[in-house]
Amino acid sequence: MKLQSLRRAVFGLSTAALLVAGTAVPGHAAGTADPVLRDLAAAKGVYYGTAVTASKLTGTYAAVTAGQFDSVTPGNEMKWGSVEPVRGDFRWSGADAVVDFAEANGQKVRGHTLVWHSQLPSWVENGSWTAESLRTVMTDHIATEAGRYKGRIHHWDVVNEAFEEDGTRRPSVFQRVVGDGYIADAFRAARAADPAAKLYLNDYNVEGINAKSDAMYALVRSLKAQGVPIDGVGLQAHLIVGQVPSTLQANIKRFSDLGVDVAVTELDIRMRLPATEAKLAQQKADFKAVTQACVAVARCTGVTVWGFTDSDSWIPDFFPGEGAATPYDEGFRPKPAYHGIAEALGWSGGPGPGPDPVGGCAVTYAVQNQWNGGFTAQVTVRNTGTAPVDGWRVGWAWPSGQSVTQAWNASVSQSGTSVTAANLPYNAVVAAGGSVTFGLNGAWSGANTPPAAFTLNGAACAVSMPTAG
Repeated sequence: MKLQSLRRAVFGLSTAALLVAGTAVPGHAAGTADPVLRDLAAAKGVYYGTAVTASKLTGTYAAVTAGQFDSVTPGNEMKWGSVEPVRGDFRWSGADAVVDFAEANGQKVRGHTLVWHSQLPSWVENGSWTAESLRTVMTDHIATEAGRYKGRIHHWDVVNEAFEEDGTRRPSVFQRVVGDGYIADAFRAARAADPAAKLYLNDYNVEGINAKSDAMYALVRSLKAQGVPIDGVGLQAHLIVGQVPSTLQANIKRFSDLGVDVAVTELDIRMRLPATEAKLAQQKADFKAVTQACVAVARCTGVTVWGFTDSDSWIPDFFPGEGAATPYDEGFRPKPAYHGIAEALGWSGGPGPGPDPVGGCAVTYAVQNQWNGGFTAQVTVRNTGTAPVDGWRVGWAWPSGQSVTQAWNASVSQSGTSVTAANLPYNAVVAAGGSVTFGLNGAWSGANTPPAAFTLNGAACAVSMPTAG
């Protein structure tokens, strides 16, 4: 797909006329179009993804996820304790929701994770096992989960966090009972369950060259020599501001030289709170450096941030007094780090003079007709920026279960409550100060409540409700 075809504005709807103004974007000049990370990444031949929480995939959270990222990773929904808390009792709703969302929005899915020492159900962690019985339980679990999503997962983190900091094997229940061979067994079971998925070994504190990454390197080399089907290595990259390893790119390169792909799988860069301009500037440089290191190595396939917004970050709960670790703040406003990522992917818009609001668009939405179970609406979006919009993408979420049944002057798709409207070939360009109008018919039941949040090309927009006169 051409880059231009993905550059689409995002606006929203309500049941009364409403105005969508620009977002406050730190470090971005007023009137400058925000970059779309998934487009920039695709142009570089990599993906840019985010971890997500299934229960939050509505409203602005869903719109930014769909608009900015071309890969998603379920943060918790595919872990053993989530999908099989009781032996043989599989619970798929959260994982299904993430996979369905990704497919509806043209995104890849990184499956995370099949075998991990943490977030295991008690029946696995505390069971009375022989090596053979635990191996069977493990491979049966892999066969069931990976088999359920066969053909729908791009990468699987097959084994997660197998090493201690000194490079010795972590004494998980699998290591203690089955022994060193559990890792090869897990990869073989995953390949049998889904031959098309790329199979990864994933760990943290292995971003630079050190004792732990040396042990991981030796294991990958050994697995390759044994013919074990390992396709990639995941470097989690839970980093601290100002501490990106100087050997990151060299480390990516040496793993790729073994004949495996490499991905940065869980990137966040935390700081001691409160955040300051200086810390945010350093964080921008760090996100840029990590992204550049991946882009520089041919077999680095992409980067995933571990949550794109500070409102969905694990850091404050695990590191008291630290946080602000993601590219967006808690109000879904891009931070300087977001622009650092974009610059590493080739965006040349520059950092701008400071945290000025972006005057991107003004949207008027009016219900022209409403009847029992249905309505007709007309939407006009005006480009209030100083440059033309070349291709627009509209995203919103219905808060009351409404659905679009017909549309004109736009291509509209819906998955659950999330809706995307895109330009047609003849109305892709909206001049500065110009506008474009489209209409829709919709269905409703019980209420026709207006959406509460909207985005423009993946960036959240502020919303104001004009007073009726």
